[in-house]
Amino acid sequence: MESLIGKKAPAFSADAVVNGGEFVEGFSLEQYIGEKEVIFFFYPLDFTFVCPTELLAFQAKLAEFEKRGVAVVGCSVDSKFSHWAWLNTEKNNGGIKGVTYPLVSDLSKTIAENYGVLAGEYDFNEEGEATFNGAPVAYRGTFLIDKKGNIRHSVINDLPLGRSIDEALRMVDALQYFEANGEVCPANWKEGEDAMTPSSEGVAEYLASH
Repeated sequence: MESLIGKKAPAFSADAVVNGGEFVEGFSLEQYIGEKEVIFFFYPLDFTFVCPTELLAFQAKLAEFEKRGVAVVGCSVDSKFSHWAWLNTEKNNGGIKGVTYPLVSDLSKTIAENYGVLAGEYDFNEEGEATFNGAPVAYRGTFLIDKKGNIRHSVINDLPLGRSIDEALRMVDALQYFEANGEVCPANWKEGEDAMTPSSEGVAEYLASH
């Protein structure tokens, strides 16, 4: 699948669980357009091993995203009932109790497919029977969506590889700095560091000072 960078984030309307336990029908990212950037992330499954570490890590940094005006939304191929049960299971029992940002249910796997993170694909065998090749879950995809609904950054990890929440924050800072100042952010840039004007003179000046 070709990159989604610079394109509109695929739209969807799906069941979700919000505020740690409230069911919502027809949840959509369109509610944030014009208001907030969004970190939209996929994870393979509820009640697994690496996934709770990621969801709890996003919750631990949620205040950092919120003070930047950024919404965090998770998604997996589990049902809304599975999400609800996991959200109401204590951490010492493998749960994620205390997570408050929305979790979207992609039971049909169409959201993962449209975002290019489904870890397999449907096919037909020689008998004409429908089969699934690969894993019927989502890779660990993370997407930064701007206020216009466009995808500005994405990273997709294989199933065993947990993502960096700090890197997601750094990308938010870089996008917001660029949009506020018109300067581009070099390698390993962090908030508070010098950026570069998007011209040959600006690049030369930056390199000379470093």
